[in-house]
Amino acid sequence: MTKFLFVTDLDHTFVGDDQALLQLSDRLQSHRQQYGTKIVYSTGRSPILYRELQQEKKLFSPDALVLSVGTEIYLDGSNHPDPEWSNILSQGWDREKILAITEQFPELVLQPDTEQRPFKVSFFLKAELSSILPQLEAELQKTQLNIKLIYSSEIDLDILPHTSDKGQAMQFLRQKWKFAAKQTVVCGDSGNDIALFAVGKERGIIVGNARPELLQWYNQNLADHRYLAQNHYAAGILEGLQYFGFLK
Repeated sequence: MTKFLFVTDLDHTFVGDDQALLQLSDRLQSHRQQYGTKIVYSTGRSPILYRELQQEKKLFSPDALVLSVGTEIYLDGSNHPDPEWSNILSQGWDREKILAITEQFPELVLQPDTEQRPFKVSFFLKAELSSILPQLEAELQKTQLNIKLIYSSEIDLDILPHTSDKGQAMQFLRQKWKFAAKQTVVCGDSGNDIALFAVGKERGIIVGNARPELLQWYNQNLADHRYLAQNHYAAGILEGLQYFGFLK
């Protein structure tokens, strides 16, 4: 047994089965204490919504928090985003220019203020209206801003800096802490987790309850370093960690 870097989405991945969550949390904390494993929560939630979930499910404290779809990194319990990561994201980002264009699309409904973050503009977009996405992307590209769109769960549309997503935030931490890809495991269930699996050869665990957009991507990109669990939520993660040999 050696240390590894564990990166997991929260909703419907780490969280979803309270009993399995308790078991997995105990195993991970014990492994961290014994071997120096690093634990990262990577979620689309804003700081406010993360704290709500953390209190509701009594989540133990990670070594780093990646919030707002990879646009904010908080290290070792800090309340302030990591300035090095924020500086990377600030290159070619202009929130006002983005909003000027999105206002032209009545199909886009701004998410609550809590979900609007320094490097994230978020909307609700119903699945039946998602055909506007290519047109929206084309309009945004005319600004020559350094941005990208992530649409997930058939409702959430996030506009982010091109250099930001869960995968690139994970790579930033992996290199900061000097973990090899084969010492790193990432876990997810939905479209905004594809970035975790697609960015390199980290070991990937896709939980058994994964959404159709992630299952479709997985089936089109089969690889030995990715594992589709039979079990759901934390039980699926535990199954995957044992499959890859990170836990016995």
